[in-house]
Amino acid sequence: IELLDTSYWRAYATARRLSRPLPDALLHTGLARKDDRGTLKPTRAAVLLFAEEPNGLLQSKCTIRVFHYKGTAAERTPSTNLVRPPRTVGGPLVAQIREAVRVCKEELASGVQVSPLGFEVVQRYPVRVLQEAITNAVLHRAYHVNADIHVRIFTDRVEIESPGAFPRDVTVANLREVGSRPRNAMLVDHMREFPEPPNLDAGEGVRMMFETMHRANLYPPLYRAWPDVGHEAVQVVLLNEARPTAWDQVVACVEDHGSVGNAEVRAILGTDDPVRASKLLKEWVDAGLLVVSNPDSAKQHRRYALSERGAEPTLFSFPARKQDGRGS
Repeated sequence: IELLDTSYWRAYATARRLSRPLPDALLHTGLARKDDRGTLKPTRAAVLLFAEEPNGLLQSKCTIRVFHYKGTAAERTPSTNLVRPPRTVGGPLVAQIREAVRVCKEELASGVQVSPLGFEVVQRYPVRVLQEAITNAVLHRAYHVNADIHVRIFTDRVEIESPGAFPRDVTVANLREVGSRPRNAMLVDHMREFPEPPNLDAGEGVRMMFETMHRANLYPPLYRAWPDVGHEAVQVVLLNEARPTAWDQVVACVEDHGSVGNAEVRAILGTDDPVRASKLLKEWVDAGLLVVSNPDSAKQHRRYALSERGAEPTLFSFPARKQDGRGS
């Protein structure tokens, strides 16, 4: 128990206004229990939360390993394609999360790569999403599995893989709807009591990730688990690629079907509002990107085709706020 008397414990105890001596405080908070002989021993959660080297005390892998690769795949050869040697992040869990996020941001900022066509590939991920994904991996992993959390940075994505399957009845399909189903409830409950906790434990973390990626015009987080991963693990993938804009999808629709109408634009925008789709179509017509292919038809039946200008790349045709069709 004396090995848990660290600066992390003191910060936690101060935040919770715990005044008892360390052993008593651990006992009263459920972070220590007496064995059959009456000896007070810390729980595994207490070691993970406060010990300076929990992996050594628990004799189990419980660190975060960060791998940064050149390209889009890991080469399993002696001449590996790692940008630099892997970095290991250990310590109490709250420190692991903070340091792993810092390391990832540093790697992403310093590891600008060049695509096969000679373009620099800049990697941008919302920090809130990156932190939430790492926090979830730390709090919800299976600690009985003797494996580290792996963060793999590629040119086109970041993969965060945590040991163990999804807890309870959580699946890839229902992940956004079921809300919080913590595997390690004690870790979650006590982590939120630290000063400046990495998440708020409000059960909205996954939804926040999806919404933040959507607002950044990025693809949503992709979740994979057994058997897709190939072993007992949960993997979240953040893609470094913007979703196609509404205009890109309209162009593809016209190229496939010869024209586009209000109904198709509503489907692209994900709305039932025909007025919103009509306004966007009018903007594209006014900008010279589309032309009305059946002007004698009623407005609700009008079809639109690409003009000569719309068939060409139009990076600066209209303000960026209107380019994605969502006004933001």
